[in-house]
Amino acid sequence: MKFNASQLSAIQHKNGPMLVLAGPGSGKTAVITKRTQYLIEECGINPLNILVITFTKAAASEMKTRFHHLMKQVHAPVCFGTFHSIFFTILKYAYNYSSANIISEEARLTFIRSLITHLNIEIDDEKEFTTSILNEISLVKGDMLSLDHYYSINCSEDIFKKIYTAYENKLRQENLIDFDDMLVFCYELLKERPDILALWQKKFQYILIDEFQDINRVQYEIIKMLSLPQNNLFIVGDDDQSIYRFRGAKPEIMLNFENDYPIAKRVLLNINYRSSENIVRFAGRLIKNNKKRFQKEIIANRMKGSDPIIQTFKDLTDENTEIIKAIQHYHDQGVPYNEIAVLFRTSTGPRALVNKLMDFNIPFRMKDALPNIYEHWIAKNLLAYIKIALGNYDRNLFLQIANRPKRYLARDIFDSPTVNLEDIKGRFSDKEWMLDRILKLEYDLAMLKKMTPYAAIQYIRKAIGYEEYLNEYATFRRIKVEELLDVLDELQEGSKQFETYDFWFAHIETYSQELREQLHVRKKVNYDSVSLSTMHSSKGLEYTVVFIIDANEGITPHSKALSDADLEEERRMFYVAMTRAKQYLHIYSVKERYNKELSISRFVGELLVDVTELKEQARIEHRSYGPGTILKNTDGKLIIYFDKLHKERVLDLNFCIGNHLIKVIED
Repeated sequence: MKFNASQLSAIQHKNGPMLVLAGPGSGKTAVITKRTQYLIEECGINPLNILVITFTKAAASEMKTRFHHLMKQVHAPVCFGTFHSIFFTILKYAYNYSSANIISEEARLTFIRSLITHLNIEIDDEKEFTTSILNEISLVKGDMLSLDHYYSINCSEDIFKKIYTAYENKLRQENLIDFDDMLVFCYELLKERPDILALWQKKFQYILIDEFQDINRVQYEIIKMLSLPQNNLFIVGDDDQSIYRFRGAKPEIMLNFENDYPIAKRVLLNINYRSSENIVRFAGRLIKNNKKRFQKEIIANRMKGSDPIIQTFKDLTDENTEIIKAIQHYHDQGVPYNEIAVLFRTSTGPRALVNKLMDFNIPFRMKDALPNIYEHWIAKNLLAYIKIALGNYDRNLFLQIANRPKRYLARDIFDSPTVNLEDIKGRFSDKEWMLDRILKLEYDLAMLKKMTPYAAIQYIRKAIGYEEYLNEYATFRRIKVEELLDVLDELQEGSKQFETYDFWFAHIETYSQELREQLHVRKKVNYDSVSLSTMHSSKGLEYTVVFIIDANEGITPHSKALSDADLEEERRMFYVAMTRAKQYLHIYSVKERYNKELSISRFVGELLVDVTELKEQARIEHRSYGPGTILKNTDGKLIIYFDKLHKERVLDLNFCIGNHLIKVIED
């Protein structure tokens, strides 16, 4: 393999710290493996003294394989591993730990669930809440935070503190550690035992780290200790591709690396060997709107190619129809299905598209398991209402809907496998206000029995008062009620085409079966199929054709992205998605989703408009940068600015740039 000047500069670096900024498709893995070979063959470094770290087991395995391919028949026992595997090795030597001391994920989930029950926390979305709490525990440990100054995003501080403390006590009592403890305990060990630290410093004299932008605080603190005193620390990453803040990743660690190591050399791998020139140019225009980043210009090694195709559609139906048509077109032109990807912001994004792909028999695989909306607790509540209305009086169904909305019906009222409402009314014969509630429930169930699925969901939402219940629940869970209402909207929209409950139930079973089959499809290595993936999971992958769908405000950037740091992360995610494409990139948005009007993502506006260029032009021409300003950018497009406060809907397409709405028209 022939290396460019920047790559050679990184490969041939020997001593001292180095920061390698590796843009998308710039050959960073090749640089890391080649530098490892260079240290051994050209610098005479003992391979036993070299440590190469990356974030996933698969990435570490791939890098090790590529390195051994370079070395051919020469045995070079370089240590390749993840942060967790390396740090656990250190703990094994110190504390005689084995795999039996690592708590399983299932055991963690089970214990948190038991704590929820013990603390009498009423949770409908138990699975999601449990996972979120465990993620928060990881965040606290990884950032080395004090519970006294931590504000939980899932529940009250008091409840979170009780769960966290009980969880930690459980681990200590049973001599167990979780994956975050591997980091924390290793840090504490090396901090308190300079003799042990010295042994590992002597072993790992050259440390190379891949994907450094994803490092968290405790990982970095350990690495800083291990690399002393020589500081032969070779870090490779791209701050523009840091998209794991929710896991504790701190891109600012990379941004401040040169403050910690003032003598560090910096090299930029700025040639993109993956994407066409136009894709690289548009992606660069987007990402430079981030303020907290290393300024860099990425250059494409490939031909110009076609511009990204940016389209907006009336609704999801039109968007998905166009995706199917485009996939069929590319496949007819000779592009294999496995060179086509559809990327989306959250794992629930492609639900409607999955139905469409099934209808057209287009093979697909999901990089992430698509949550079955019919297994969502809200769907189960709706289905429980309908099944009871149709004559199924199973106790478990009544337990799901008894107090949604609040009816003050205690669980022990339902003390037999089959519920008899007449018996329950008899228990409240002296409480007229309770009788009224049960009679209203009977009336509602009778009404539901005669309805279509779509009408039934509307009745449950409004007439029964289920939306009011969701409002109360959202307040308790510290989440936006819109997130819950979106699930209702999607369920209701999906039921519209079915005239009877039987047809709807049959669809639910068929859809659920397809998702179950997808679990097996995902394991097939050579299965030619379109990839459906979240933006997060697409990182590190590449495709000839990429579709980014639902590029709308509230979806990407996500409605949860409120701070500047959140928005910059969302922009990085969009940048990662764009740079997965080698030749063809489609960016789609919709004007309406589940009968709600949507705005096109600000990121689309930033792709079409070079804000820096336009501001500079406005300054030169002495024009006011405000309502009605008309400027032309280098792409020959006229940009009309409207004051955002006016909220004028004169335009067909509105994009948000700073404090303005803009319209792009051809000159």
